[in-house]
Amino acid sequence: MSSLGVLFRSYRLNALNLPNRVVMAPMTRSKSPGGVPTAEVAGYYRRRAENGVGLIITEATGVGRPAALNEPDMPHFHGETALAGWKKVVDEVHAAGGRIAPQLVHVGHKLSNAVPDWTPPAPYESPSGLSVTGERVNQPMSEADVADIIDAFAKAAMDAERLGFDGIELMGAHGYLINQFFYDHLNLRDDEYGGSTLIERSRFVVEILNAIRSVVTSGFPVILRLSQWKPKDFSARLAATPKALEQWLSVLVDAGADAFHLSQPKFWLPAFPEIDRELNLAGWAKKLTGVTAITVGAVGLSGDVYASLAGETAQSTPLDGLLRRLERGEFDLVAVGRALLQDAAWLEKVRQGREVAEFTPAAFATLS
Repeated sequence: MSSLGVLFRSYRLNALNLPNRVVMAPMTRSKSPGGVPTAEVAGYYRRRAENGVGLIITEATGVGRPAALNEPDMPHFHGETALAGWKKVVDEVHAAGGRIAPQLVHVGHKLSNAVPDWTPPAPYESPSGLSVTGERVNQPMSEADVADIIDAFAKAAMDAERLGFDGIELMGAHGYLINQFFYDHLNLRDDEYGGSTLIERSRFVVEILNAIRSVVTSGFPVILRLSQWKPKDFSARLAATPKALEQWLSVLVDAGADAFHLSQPKFWLPAFPEIDRELNLAGWAKKLTGVTAITVGAVGLSGDVYASLAGETAQSTPLDGLLRRLERGEFDLVAVGRALLQDAAWLEKVRQGREVAEFTPAAFATLS
């Protein structure tokens, strides 16, 4: 049995020192009326910092583009009022000894499951005017649109460092805009942002990373969240082989990514079972690039987030398998979602060997 101590070893991410290996995963909360984080939002993050979470990655926050978000109460990461709200969040987390990074997002043409009929101030945007399920819904983004969105991500990153955040995460997974550019059935562009290969279709995020690196300090951590799967198809692969994955991730590292946050529904599932029945996506990323890899997916709980969203209760599960993989160095950091959503003191309870509560779907509606 692996020791729990491995979870509490310090780690250095670029210039940022982390006290342990636990990251709070980004989870949409939609508790910021008009896009402005409230005192309740600040308290929600502060409580996780008080209970020892090594790095908090916030819920998705929209960059400065009218259709960047798909729900009315998701937080903005632009504008004086919203940024003032985020400054209070940063200050409270730091006062509690924590570290925090915003997740920056543009949703592209992905409607909310919670409020699918909500209409943003401008039409949803996508690489080729297609919805995430491939229907023609509007016009492709112009090159000027693409340039403006790249600038919006860079401005958000610069504001994050100015406000005192400890790093940023770019949302490049789960069917959102950056992710939409990766897929050959959604990105049909015939300009420099399209192409027949994954690397060609990655130019959009490469330019975002380059733009961010030009406006933040060299030690400021930039995390990129990626997923192989897409909505309603967990078997999909952007990179069909480890070699293709290595080539792709290497391009993203060269562009400025300090870490990869590799999303999968259950962390223990192998990414390429035909080659290795153990290594998950984070394990492969670490093996192939040597760059900081964050694993995520049903850590400490039964089932996955989609079962919980469907109303199922998730039971607490042992961490032994996770700890063995962390001990072997398969990945560096562990992102925890629902367990920390349910209980701000989850990590401290784990450290003390105390009983951890099951996850009930009612927690999705709270800021406990």
